[in-house]
Amino acid sequence: MNLVDLTGTKYPIIQGGMANIATGEFAAAVSNAGGLGLVASGGMNAEQLREQIRICKSKTDKPFGVNLMLMNPDVDNIANMLIEEKVQFITTGAGNPGKYMKGWKEMGAKVFPVVASVALAKVMVRSGADAVIAEGGESGGHVGDMTTMTLLPQVAATVDVPVIAAGGIASGKQMAAAMMLGACGVQIGTCLLVSEECPIHDNYKQTLIKSKDNSTTVTGRSQGAPVRIIKNEMAREYLKLEAEGADREKLEQITLGGLRRAVLEGDMIRGSVMAGQVCGQLSEIRPVADILDDMYVGAKDCLANASAIAI
Repeated sequence: MNLVDLTGTKYPIIQGGMANIATGEFAAAVSNAGGLGLVASGGMNAEQLREQIRICKSKTDKPFGVNLMLMNPDVDNIANMLIEEKVQFITTGAGNPGKYMKGWKEMGAKVFPVVASVALAKVMVRSGADAVIAEGGESGGHVGDMTTMTLLPQVAATVDVPVIAAGGIASGKQMAAAMMLGACGVQIGTCLLVSEECPIHDNYKQTLIKSKDNSTTVTGRSQGAPVRIIKNEMAREYLKLEAEGADREKLEQITLGGLRRAVLEGDMIRGSVMAGQVCGQLSEIRPVADILDDMYVGAKDCLANASAIAI
């Protein structure tokens, strides 16, 4: 089954649930451009998220959804609020949404948990997931150990629900590769950060455009919470302290509020500038509609011409 059949969108493309970035207005812009926009719950309580959902509803008549980080302190209230607001698409991360699944499914929602391993994918399917998002460690923000190229085909070969690919996808060729590996569609994030509509500070966008292939690093492995970010002063200090065996409290002092500093204040020195490894591919700021259309057309062309590749 193609992702378009699941979502009713123009393109088989989901926008990643980027905390402090994926507002109701941005999600609506992605949906209006043909993708499945997601309002991110990170950093919000139920009523703040409800407000963003209603903003999204006011700005689009196209399908959209919500990304729920299950570590959110207000997760129970949020889960119930999604039923009240009749949110039709829910992606989840950082946990098992099993306890909420019955209520969501009875309301009519489709649930796509993000998974970083085959074992977790199996658990999510048993919980009632309509599809799973297999996300490789190339992605920005919280990451797993496996790469998309290794994780995706193993998940696709194991579960009996559609699999959406995420991590390391910013072009039509990469989207086509994901489809060849068993994906029904893709979830993208980093390449949307440099869209005109993305509500991050211009410093953030310019930093991504200037990035190289090796501009990111992963912090937090020692704490069991790895996060991929752009290398900067904060990242280097964090990694130094990690190597010295610093405790969680000391490390959290460095990152506290870091994402908001990057997103809202444009602090590229001490901010947490989350981005995936595809940042080295980004070269300009463009409308989100152009990004999605180029990716879709590029993928179709690549797949159509695949038989001409000599092996």
